[in-house]
Amino acid sequence: MILSAGSAGTLSLLLGGCALLCYAVAVLPAQRVGRVAVTAFIVGVVTHVVMLLSEIGSLGLGGGLVRLGFGPVLSLTVCLTLAVHAFDGRLLPAPSVRRPLAVAGIGAVALAMLFPGEARVLGSAWAPLHWLLGVGSYGLFGAALLHAVLLDGAERRLRARRGLPSATSGVPLLQLERITFRFVGAGFAVLSVAMLLGFATTAQWRWDHKTVLSLTAWAIFALLLAGRHRRGWRGQQATRWLYAGVLVLLLAYVGSRFVMEVLLQRSAGA
Repeated sequence: MILSAGSAGTLSLLLGGCALLCYAVAVLPAQRVGRVAVTAFIVGVVTHVVMLLSEIGSLGLGGGLVRLGFGPVLSLTVCLTLAVHAFDGRLLPAPSVRRPLAVAGIGAVALAMLFPGEARVLGSAWAPLHWLLGVGSYGLFGAALLHAVLLDGAERRLRARRGLPSATSGVPLLQLERITFRFVGAGFAVLSVAMLLGFATTAQWRWDHKTVLSLTAWAIFALLLAGRHRRGWRGQQATRWLYAGVLVLLLAYVGSRFVMEVLLQRSAGA
């Protein structure tokens, strides 16, 4: 059944409102809501995913339309990062982790609702796979970034002789580091496939800012993995490279979309 544009918009608003409410409950102090906060966070992530599927896919509008504005894409990146932790029993119960993530979820939902981008038809049959792989790499690097922040915090407290912080919820420091770079390796692999697919399926390749920044981010992650494998980069020496790579990767797509859609008020091609 094909819904009207108004009905499709109402569906997204309802789902977004539900996700915001769940995330708001997850932000409440643990002593007030206990396990309810954890459940609310998980329900919020699931509802957030459904909302983005309806918003990005323009559910009910028909014609194979998609919305690839910076708001939904950045929101989906945050949502994928939250999803990793929503089902990670070692990290989620800690309020010091759950509450900041819930706040990030609130911001991500609001961003998608405020800046949905215009609906458009994808020009290539391979475009949906290329796009999904690209956003998937964003989510994996986002999860790596969050683990890296926890890792840096743990190291700072350890050097201050305070022991491991409660934010790691008992996860040993070395294990947290391994998890971080597993996400980096997975994100790098998915990003590489996405870029190869883009090279192979794009009829007329353009060396624009998005292409240059994407290749730069890929090179930074490649150097990070090579440095860790060959020279044993660890701690802040490694996480600084990760932060730089994530920043450049965000600028490649989300940053360019923000400039075009919000600052310049123009339509950007997919």
